[in-house]
Amino acid sequence: MTHIKKSQVPVETVGPGLTRQIMGHDSDLMLVKVNFEKGAIGEPHKHPHHQVSYVIEGKFDVTIDGVTKTLEAGDAFVVPTEVMHGAICTEKGILIDTFSPAREDFLE
Repeated sequence: MTHIKKSQVPVETVGPGLTRQIMGHDSDLMLVKVNFEKGAIGEPHKHPHHQVSYVIEGKFDVTIDGVTKTLEAGDAFVVPTEVMHGAICTEKGILIDTFSPAREDFLE
């Protein structure tokens, strides 16, 4: 697909207070919109994908490799491959996550 309408993309619940929409992907790249309720936790994890994320709205305490920073709308973060990372939403928000290559595990 080359043109994607958000109304046509399924919303998946992926944890308490967390939903995601896979907004587009091919084998090399994936764009994911993640909605967080206040207090929702993106549990610490790691993966072999490159990741860059952008904070659309809200506030997040983002931990990457043991270092935590508070990020808000307009901020971004980069996660190297195989590095432990996670986020706690302190003010209801939205992240846009990009992955390279695409997260095949999200498509299962």
